[in-house]
Amino acid sequence: MPIDRRQESSEPYRRERRHPRFDLQFPVLHNFPSGNKVRELRAISRNVSIGGLLLKAADSLPPKTEVSFTIEVMGPRLRHPIRLMGEGQVVRMEQLEAGAGFTFAIECKHPLAEIENHLPAAG
Repeated sequence: MPIDRRQESSEPYRRERRHPRFDLQFPVLHNFPSGNKVRELRAISRNVSIGGLLLKAADSLPPKTEVSFTIEVMGPRLRHPIRLMGEGQVVRMEQLEAGAGFTFAIECKHPLAEIENHLPAAG
């Protein structure tokens, strides 16, 4: 029997898309509470919408973890990198193949409105 490595929050995962996704692979730095400390986790975005992010990282973040994040957006049309900051909660985590890390989805507390205005949506 195959092992389901996906961990979900107690709320059912909705497969319909509320917002267009943008295929963006940029560095993302997360800060989140862990006991009495604030930890950092570096990840790479896989896709981004105004309502959340899908990320890949070497370490996991369990569902319901509250995070703050900074995305460093770079591109040929930008003179300087743009830093987008936000807050959200991990709503889904999935372990990839052995040694390949994890993907996790973050639902944003507030929309990332600038993304929708400047980038073409992914399929």
